[in-house]
Amino acid sequence: MEKTPLSEMENRMTRFKHLMSSYNPDWEIAVIFSKINLYYFTGTMQDGILIIPRDEDPTFWVRRSYPRALDESLFLSIKPMRSFRDARRDFKTLPDTIYLETEMVPLALYHRFTKHFNFKEFKAVDPYLAAVRAVKSDYELSLMRKCGKIHQHVLEDLTPEMLREGMSEADLAVELFSVLVKEGHDALTRFGMFDNEMVLGHLGFGDSSIYPTYFDGASGTRGLSPAAPVLGSRERKLRNGDLVFVDVGCAVDGYNTDKTMTYMFGSPLPEHAIEVHKRCVEIQNEIARLLKPGNIPSEIYKHIMDSLDEEFLENFMGFEDRKVTFLGHGIGLLIDELPVIAERFDEPLQEGMVFAVEPKNGIKDVGMVGIENTFIVTSRGGECITGNNPGLIPVF
Repeated sequence: MEKTPLSEMENRMTRFKHLMSSYNPDWEIAVIFSKINLYYFTGTMQDGILIIPRDEDPTFWVRRSYPRALDESLFLSIKPMRSFRDARRDFKTLPDTIYLETEMVPLALYHRFTKHFNFKEFKAVDPYLAAVRAVKSDYELSLMRKCGKIHQHVLEDLTPEMLREGMSEADLAVELFSVLVKEGHDALTRFGMFDNEMVLGHLGFGDSSIYPTYFDGASGTRGLSPAAPVLGSRERKLRNGDLVFVDVGCAVDGYNTDKTMTYMFGSPLPEHAIEVHKRCVEIQNEIARLLKPGNIPSEIYKHIMDSLDEEFLENFMGFEDRKVTFLGHGIGLLIDELPVIAERFDEPLQEGMVFAVEPKNGIKDVGMVGIENTFIVTSRGGECITGNNPGLIPVF
């Protein structure tokens, strides 16, 4: 078991406090509840709360499992609690305002907490957590590069060998998931999107990849049933001439990469579909060239969108009326992190940010063509860590 280094956790906490003080000079206390942010700051994912005072050391109060927290984490102050009352005893007085994760904390949990911590009001800490997590350290980037190598190997080298005429989408999903885990994948694909459920990603044969879905992404999936719109259909079987679309996440020690790879099974796709796909690859490469410190995500988005003709835009980043308004998204402990390559994201890029770039285009009776890879922002442009295969891999 590789533990998060103490120096790494201390650096994260220092950057968080500095950012908080820059934007909120009067802040006094922040409280973290969500397991992802607890893991980010403490190196363990237990049921508890992390209390961060501005002028004192933070404390991780653990309800369950305290022994496991001690075993997994190098965090300096970990204490057991049976209820919030135990943590409250550490404070003689409390400020009027608390900063907490408004995107993550349910109202019932907030009321249980404030029964003992009687703050008068709360403010959102989410933007500052997102900003700190957006810039990855060398330690985090090393994990993401390791993840990217697994992702590349499985989707570019191994997946073509899995494709067999007559197999179902669900068959491929199960086999792909098994291989990913054997190669080192954490077996979880985590999103910040509210109430989102995802096992692997989106996978489909033919026009399954443009089937409607609630997911905020360009592609779709039929899934197993209305109650489980995941993995892929048991009924849709792979046949000659199919486009195979695979958009899945991979994670190592909590850190994700995102990658989409496409395959032509049995025979080539129609020429117009191949040309649209090639244009998507060119767009990916142009975005990657612009992933340099100082560039503005919203300006990158506008530059690309303004360069595309109306015919191409008709089903760009989706199909028919089911289109998304971004070209890429930050990625790290969650698949969908900030910032986003989209309108209104006007803060300059910083070295060490990581993006999944995913230009895609839906084609009637064919499916979703296009590509996605994960890139690190560098002074030379985006460094791809998930492979350079342009997709539409022929499996004949």
